[in-house]
Amino acid sequence: MEKPNRMLESDSRLRPRARELRNNATKQETDLWFGFLRRRPEQWYRQKVIGEFIVDFYCPKTKLVIELDGMQHYTPQGLAYDEERARTWKAWA
Repeated sequence: MEKPNRMLESDSRLRPRARELRNNATKQETDLWFGFLRRRPEQWYRQKVIGEFIVDFYCPKTKLVIELDGMQHYTPQGLAYDEERARTWKAWA
């Protein structure tokens, strides 16, 4: 029997924030969603909670995450958050 992947369990406390991010998407996120991903045959999710993170786009069939980094990622807090997120994802890879 295959061991469940705990990383894919979502933190329900982040769902309201994910909904807020979906409703206030950046121009780049909106362009990618309406211009390409929404029409793909695979199912895609926007602002999907995975573990303790909210990812911009997620396709479960391909196990692919797409992150679009805006200016908020280039602040000291954003850089620290991205570094921690990358360490966490690498541990699960």
